[in-house]
Amino acid sequence: MNLPNIISKLVKAQTQFDSHAYADCFTDTAVVFDEGKTHTGKTEIQNWIDAANKEYKITMKPLDYIEKDNILSAEISGTFPGSPLILKYNFELSGGLIESLKITG
Repeated sequence: MNLPNIISKLVKAQTQFDSHAYADCFTDTAVVFDEGKTHTGKTEIQNWIDAANKEYKITMKPLDYIEKDNILSAEISGTFPGSPLILKYNFELSGGLIESLKITG
């Protein structure tokens, strides 16, 4: 699968539970939409993913990537009810970083 470099870095950071490296994949003003909540800016994004990592130990396995729409389908596994799940990661990229990420079921 030919993922953009920044998305590959995000997957690697998630698999290593590295919330700092994960947040560094985003622009300073980036927005993440997940489970009905919005997380804005690197600090909020880092705090959100750090809490999720500690609680659920989520790993990502990329399954498919639609380049024209910047949509990654991934199997996520962890210590949450219903694991594993397949989620869609809808990215907007800007200047080699992630400007927006919407995670949907």
